[in-house]
Amino acid sequence: MNTSFNQKIKQVLILTLIIFLFCVSLKALYSFLPGILGAVTLYILSRNYYFKMVETKKWKKGRAAAVILFFFTLVLGALIYAGIALLGPKVNQWISDSAEIIAGVRKITSKILDRTGIDLFSESTLKELQTKLTAFVPQLFNATSSLLTNFVLMLFTLYYMLYNGKEIETQLTKLIPLKQKNITLLATETLTVVRANAIGIPLISIIQGVVATIGYMIFGVKDWALWGFLTGLFAFFPVIGTMIIWVPVVIMQYAMGDNWNATAVLIYSIVVTGNVDYLARITILKRMGNIHPMTTVLGVIVGLSLFGFVGLIFGPLLINYIIILAKIYINEFSAKENVE
Repeated sequence: MNTSFNQKIKQVLILTLIIFLFCVSLKALYSFLPGILGAVTLYILSRNYYFKMVETKKWKKGRAAAVILFFFTLVLGALIYAGIALLGPKVNQWISDSAEIIAGVRKITSKILDRTGIDLFSESTLKELQTKLTAFVPQLFNATSSLLTNFVLMLFTLYYMLYNGKEIETQLTKLIPLKQKNITLLATETLTVVRANAIGIPLISIIQGVVATIGYMIFGVKDWALWGFLTGLFAFFPVIGTMIIWVPVVIMQYAMGDNWNATAVLIYSIVVTGNVDYLARITILKRMGNIHPMTTVLGVIVGLSLFGFVGLIFGPLLINYIIILAKIYINEFSAKENVE
């Protein structure tokens, strides 16, 4: 009895120490968390292909992992390059001509005030905006450095996760103190949610971005490619995401006196771009994982505040885990299960 009690005390102490050291390490690595979570995402997406190459085609583990890393580097590198190519010139213009931009905003604000009586930006707000534009350079440099560091860390971590994939999964299965059916449920739900959010949501965003770009091009929006790219980027946010971009575009066109095109963009964005989002979510996401829109909305809000951009994937996963763990709790500890 005494030996059993001492053994439990040891178990609790060791477990407490492990949790403490894990929390300390997590705090120290917090700025690199996007890279680590990105590696986990890519591992989940590519593990089946990797194991097929190694076990069926008899490739060497290092070679198979290197091929997958090369593929992801090309895809992600192309996306990053496209973003830099579209945003880079505008960012340089904003930095070098911040006073001119503020003058343009002031002019548009004045026109809106004359026509509608609504004052969008006060003088103090415009001065604050100019200060933020001036401080944008060091912030952009820090963000770029962090992005590159996390990108390299993601690829480095992914290589060793693939190389030691079987061993990692076996150890995780041993460490999780649940029944085998609940471990399987956890693994299945993780795979489903990550795939739906890592493939489905970017695919929906690309579709919306392309549709919005076509509308901007047809109705004479200046820098239509840039605004289309930004619309696709903000389409990650369900329901209101694209509005963050097309509403200012419509306001600018009205302010410049291009009333017909402004009205056309407004109608097109509500009827076409908005419905494309709805149709894509009820078809693509339902087929890939049947993720409830509310889970996505709450997950995006939570994920962005916790993990940054990669939180777009892991935020919904975190919300979904709450639901899964509730099911597992019932499976593990309900009276019916215990009787069985």
